[in-house]
Amino acid sequence: MTKNKEVLLKVSKLKTYFPVKTNKFGKKPVLKAVDDISLFVYKGETLGIVGESGSGKSTLGRTILKLVEPTEGEIIFEGEPIQEQKGSKLQQTRNQMQMIFQDPFGSLNPRMRIEKIIEEPIKMHTNLSKIERKARVRELIGKVGLSEEALKKFPHEFSGGQRQRIGIARALAINPKFIIADEPVSALDVSIQSQVLNLMMDLQDEFRLTYLFISHDLSVIKHISDRIAVMYLGRIVEMGTKDALYENPLHPYTKALLSAIPVVNFEKKREEIEITGELPSPVDPPIGCAFHTRCPFAMDRCRHERPQLKNRNEAQQVACFLYEDSEVNKESSILEV
Repeated sequence: MTKNKEVLLKVSKLKTYFPVKTNKFGKKPVLKAVDDISLFVYKGETLGIVGESGSGKSTLGRTILKLVEPTEGEIIFEGEPIQEQKGSKLQQTRNQMQMIFQDPFGSLNPRMRIEKIIEEPIKMHTNLSKIERKARVRELIGKVGLSEEALKKFPHEFSGGQRQRIGIARALAINPKFIIADEPVSALDVSIQSQVLNLMMDLQDEFRLTYLFISHDLSVIKHISDRIAVMYLGRIVEMGTKDALYENPLHPYTKALLSAIPVVNFEKKREEIEITGELPSPVDPPIGCAFHTRCPFAMDRCRHERPQLKNRNEAQQVACFLYEDSEVNKESSILEV
């Protein structure tokens, strides 16, 4: 149970819609990238966000940082609503909320040496002297496992894994409390992925960081997360602790995702579900349960009503009518899981 943990971030009924070009009938459709999401992130934990490409994971992360403006909803960081913040006030909040991007090469200025890349946010957002800034940069490059010689080089002189370490060092430059990691290891070799994940976990303990970790890879999410939210077409369909979700997945979509993971222990049987068809367009999502067009258990009710995320047990919540008759299935505040 996590009831007594302190909430760092609260997202309530968040929606992020993008206008789409007017169609031939004169209508102005919208792309519903994030569609009514509520969640909590507790201090010191890692909340994993998993789902197929196009499920809205990255947009959710960028909306929380206000790199993308929310259409509706509330974002509260350390008790302060930030959705209406602008200017210097927003910048102060952003200093506590940093992002690690999927493509480290694309997020690093190719014309700047690594020393300047890491030093730049320190120079802009702190009052440290030049000597103190240089010392901070040397400290950070060592923390991510690179030598001081790396500081004199340019981004193109490093491998993908090394560039991601540099991206992590830059994210830590001004001592943030909260980091959103958007597919930070998906472009790396498997052997390098584990090194970067272990580095992030070590740094989390050392700097008391809180992570929102976004990935399409359930194996990666399992390695680093404490709790996991499964997204489908802009909505959360299941949420719970890591152990509960992997041992007893509830939503058919979660079961299908887990079915795709190669089995190591052949003696341990698990329910396998194969989903067919493509992810529906977020411009024209299905009425009712968004997953009903691909779900092997879809009922008539699923085609007309949208299931709400509700408690199934002390460790899990699910948005699925298959569990509607459960005695513990009461609408959740999400804080209870």
